Amino acid sequence: MLRAGLIFKLFRRGAQIQRKRMAMTVAAIAWGTLSIVLLLSFGEGMKRSFSKGSKGLGEGIVVVWANATSKAFEGFPQGRNLRFHPDDVALVRATIPEIVSASGEMRRWGNNLSHGRKSLTKPVIGAEPEYGELRNMIPVEGGRFLNVRDETEKRRVAFVGDELAEELFGEKDPVGETLLINQVPFTVVGVLKKKIQMGMYGGPDSNVAVIPLSTFRSLFGRVYLSDMVVKAADPAENETIKKRLFEVLGAKYRFDPTDERALQMWDTHESQQVTINISLGIQIFLGVIGGLTLLIGGVGVANIMYAVVKHRTKEIGVQMALGARRSYVLGPLVLESLALTAFGGAIGVGVGYGLVRLLGFLQTKANSEALEFMGAPTFSPAIAATTVLLLGTIGFLAGYFPSRRAVAIQPAEALRYE
Repeated sequence: MLRAGLIFKLFRRGAQIQRKRMAMTVAAIAWGTLSIVLLLSFGEGMKRSFSKGSKGLGEGIVVVWANATSKAFEGFPQGRNLRFHPDDVALVRATIPEIVSASGEMRRWGNNLSHGRKSLTKPVIGAEPEYGELRNMIPVEGGRFLNVRDETEKRRVAFVGDELAEELFGEKDPVGETLLINQVPFTVVGVLKKKIQMGMYGGPDSNVAVIPLSTFRSLFGRVYLSDMVVKAADPAENETIKKRLFEVLGAKYRFDPTDERALQMWDTHESQQVTINISLGIQIFLGVIGGLTLLIGGVGVANIMYAVVKHRTKEIGVQMALGARRSYVLGPLVLESLALTAFGGAIGVGVGYGLVRLLGFLQTKANSEALEFMGAPTFSPAIAATTVLLLGTIGFLAGYFPSRRAVAIQPAEALRYE
């Protein structure tokens, strides 16, 4: 306790002598810390927004389209066009245990959707009840997605995208209202909750109407599916699912299971991983820039500590000549360096956190799609830990090397120093 108290007294006396220089150094550290906090927060917000947007299409799903064969197989020539039947969904559910959810999908463009005097031309999708969860179609509170009874009873009900609902119904709540699809009345049962959707096929979900698959087939006389959407309990099993789909559907439609062109598949888990890696790379890049800015402040701390050592050379020589321990010389200098770094860092983190909260609040009020896509700046525990680690490292190194130089000076040489 006595040694620590003495070290602290020596540090306080040195701080009083170097007030102006210390103030400039603290400002440099605060600015560097503020920079890294803001850059990492923007990177974290962008990463979370990209991750959320990549899951807008559906998390870990595989979309499967029937294509044309490229290999001759069992007497059948190459170039046969394949088409899925609605009962293929039940087939893959029953024969591929890794699939926990699946839905057939039929899609038709150029439909007339109208309500009152407003009329639009939009796509219409026929899908099964599981399609909503698979495709991340979450209804706004007060509504719902299609259910099993809608499908089995061929009900004329529709789930509409949020932008489509706004265009047709304006400020009015669409749930319970009548929507005419090609002059056939449907009751709106739900509206899509607004979402960021980075991946899509056939257009954004915000501009479509979804009706039961059984109703779609009766209304438009369609026989074949446009595609199938399947999902595994664990996205790591997607590769197994894709291989099994070739085997199961190949056995039914008599094509070579190794014919990769027979089926076209979009594994969204793979694309989501790519998006996450890209956003992580951007975050690391921003962090490096912020770290270099903070390093400039660290150089300032090192410079002031070297100046302190130079200014106190004779004093250090006297201390060493009188038999002062190395810790009495090293301690105050390292403590001074850490104190400067910690004080400047605390100011930078505090101001940065406040700005992050303010920018996040202003972004929610701006109602800009571009800003929403970029994501709100987010101050996370990882950012706090990274900042503290950088500050601690810079503060220690900036104080240690000048301190090591100080204790290496011979007392006789220090006393002669001008």
